[in-house]
Amino acid sequence: MSIIKVKNLSAYYESRRVFENLNFDVQDGDYLCIIGENGTGKTTLMKLLLGLDVKHTGNVKFEGFTKKEIGWLPQKTQHQADFPASVKEIVMSGFAGRNFLGLFYGKNQKQQATKNMDILGIADIAEMSFTELSGGQQQKVLLCRALCAAKRVLLLDEPASSLDSAAADELYALIKKLNQNGLAIIMITHDIARAEREAKNILTLSHGGYEYEKGVK
Repeated sequence: MSIIKVKNLSAYYESRRVFENLNFDVQDGDYLCIIGENGTGKTTLMKLLLGLDVKHTGNVKFEGFTKKEIGWLPQKTQHQADFPASVKEIVMSGFAGRNFLGLFYGKNQKQQATKNMDILGIADIAEMSFTELSGGQQQKVLLCRALCAAKRVLLLDEPASSLDSAAADELYALIKKLNQNGLAIIMITHDIARAEREAKNILTLSHGGYEYEKGVK
């Protein structure tokens, strides 16, 4: 079942066309990697999938969920590394976009957050300050926050770019586990070998167009 359909999508930055006439779909439980050189529009495409205000033509349609139910893990910044909050507080904030009453969390959400922390192996550090964690632990916490927001799909922008190889392998293994549990993954990566090894489909953006490879795995 297609949960995202992208049709004739073109994006523009001021007077420059970033990419044009993209056509692809994302299936329930898909694992799509987006690769390509810098400046080809990978992050711009992510913004459009998130429903952000980017000048464009064509359309993105969601089936069975709304843009508020997309989990999103952007590239890590120093600002993210300095969150003055506990692990549990950051994880719970993933539900904020779904709540009418802001940061008021229900019993089911608290239980889901605990379950997600167990899945990602961070339940034992739930009360620790985010700033006290290693880079790999911090990225797991941010992934868990995104997981709390996600209903059907998780978007990731270079999730392991700031990690050493061991921490990156551990994070990618968790992402693969989430996908095997039924969550659709859309991930920007420069790790082409890993994309070819683990992704089900690959979208390659270039300055001259794009290529959409289905069933690469």
